[in-house]
Amino acid sequence: MTAHRRSRKGVLILSALGVVFGDIGTSPLYALRECFDGVHAIPVTLANVYGVLSLVVWSLIITVSVKYVLFVMRADNEGEGGILALVALVRGRTTGHYRRTLIAIGLFGAALLYGDGMITPAISVLSAVEGLSVATHVFEDFIVPITIVILIALFVVQHRGTSGIGKIFGPIMIVWFTLIAVLGLPPILKNPSILSAINPWYAYAFFAVHKFGSLLTLGSVFLAITGAEALYADMGHFGAQPIRVAWFALVLPTLLVNYFGQGALLLDNPETRVNPFFHLAPAWGLYPLVLISTMAAVIASQAIISGAFSMTQQAIQLGYSPRFDIQHTSANEMGQVYIPEINWMLMVATLGLVFGFRSSTNLAAAYGMAVTLTMIITTLLAFVVARELWRWSLWRAGLITAAFLSLDLIFFAANVLKIQHGGWFPLIVAALVYGVMSTWKRGRELVVERLNATEVSLDAFFKRLASAPPVRVPGTAVFMTARPEGAPPILVHHLKHNKVLHQQIVLLTISMLNTPTISEGEPIQVVSLGGGFFRVIARFGFMESPDVPVALGRAREKGLNLSDDDTTFYLADLTLLANGQIGMSRWRDTVFIFLSRNARRATNFFNIPADRVVEIGIQLEI
Repeated sequence: MTAHRRSRKGVLILSALGVVFGDIGTSPLYALRECFDGVHAIPVTLANVYGVLSLVVWSLIITVSVKYVLFVMRADNEGEGGILALVALVRGRTTGHYRRTLIAIGLFGAALLYGDGMITPAISVLSAVEGLSVATHVFEDFIVPITIVILIALFVVQHRGTSGIGKIFGPIMIVWFTLIAVLGLPPILKNPSILSAINPWYAYAFFAVHKFGSLLTLGSVFLAITGAEALYADMGHFGAQPIRVAWFALVLPTLLVNYFGQGALLLDNPETRVNPFFHLAPAWGLYPLVLISTMAAVIASQAIISGAFSMTQQAIQLGYSPRFDIQHTSANEMGQVYIPEINWMLMVATLGLVFGFRSSTNLAAAYGMAVTLTMIITTLLAFVVARELWRWSLWRAGLITAAFLSLDLIFFAANVLKIQHGGWFPLIVAALVYGVMSTWKRGRELVVERLNATEVSLDAFFKRLASAPPVRVPGTAVFMTARPEGAPPILVHHLKHNKVLHQQIVLLTISMLNTPTISEGEPIQVVSLGGGFFRVIARFGFMESPDVPVALGRAREKGLNLSDDDTTFYLADLTLLANGQIGMSRWRDTVFIFLSRNARRATNFFNIPADRVVEIGIQLEI
């Protein structure tokens, strides 16, 4: 490995620490506290502390280390992670009703992450700022306002991109993980027998004693692993290897030391259950700890925000979302993007949660429902990938899936109890997002079907030209068309109303693939149709921005002769009219039309020079 590659890998590991692990890295702020002082608190006894610690340890090992870091992260789509990357893999490997069902399940899993993305920043920052109340009650009335200011600042700086943010946050997170280990060590050294809680027998004994009541506690234990799905979603930003190295070398060991330290402290002084993390610090270090905890909590929010940006970009390119303004923030890492509309929507929802719930304990009662469902869906899709893509035998894939799924279902049962305490919120958000994605996908299919019904074959179009040749003017006209066959409706409308054609006509189709980038095959295809007509098919991966000038540049390399100064682009300005008769219900037609009218304009989305675009109006009933 060259010095440059080692340096590049080190930067990626540092940046991953600053973005990927913030969520799971700040779970010690509230996970054990909710077990012993939350809505469903249990007494601080030796058996309870050992049982809870054993559950936390093995949840981190099995769910995060084995399931996500070692197993699920193998299910990448050319380096890109997240549940929509799994959907893309499944979509390309399955057919029929089975395929449609899996895609629907995957889309709902992706929708659930948006609800999680709204709660994570609120609970992380609130729990950190609440550390001030351990030192003095003077700040209690200012906890919510301080949290609001911090969250606004976080969302405002998102335009700098995850690379820039990660380089700033990375060193802070190294300090954070080192600090939480240092804080956890003294109580462990004072009571080293606490380390015996690593024995899974204590987890079993906890369930045997508490029976159904153990599920209530397990819902709080789950808070220790809620960042696992965001970890997978952010894989495309930095790659799997830097994330794995950071997890096993730093993050996991320091988390375990801190949790064991909190457990030892609770046994030594049960009164610290109201906030065991902050009671680990000496009195003189409390305010500095609150400060760095708040910084770490801000970073925790970054993981899910970055994941939401990546997931939205994937949804757009795969055809499940209307177009948004996607801004690439790194010249080196393709997956690092910023989407202003998603950023501001997340900010408004997060601030609303802070005002509505007003404490991290209240939010903890609602947190986890969405994540557990997403974990179940990820496990199911990973099983399909293992069978269809990796060609694992049924017994091998089934055995591993059953092991992970059994734990996922137990966590789900524990979190179902949270629905009445606010767990309904991420479910409603997920239902709304899923409704938008499914409506957009179905609506686009209906539009294509209706356009296809009015499409003229090329043979019929050329016969019409031969029977009544139009005036041909100098230059090149590029007609954007979704289908790489037939005469585009916009070309037919242009000829009907303008009575002229350019000397050279390019029928350009942008094709989005199920892979993140173009790794195999030709990115451009140029076919001469005769009479000055050319069909050009430009292929892009779902993590790439479709760029018409780039596509035409590739077409020139294939022999297409055109000049930028002498090229005009023709786009359809499609006006949709709902008649309530085809495909969708009236309300879905209305939603689809609203989304279509407010989607980012094709000129901007495809990076077409605005001063060389002609839009032709077409009305279509759906």
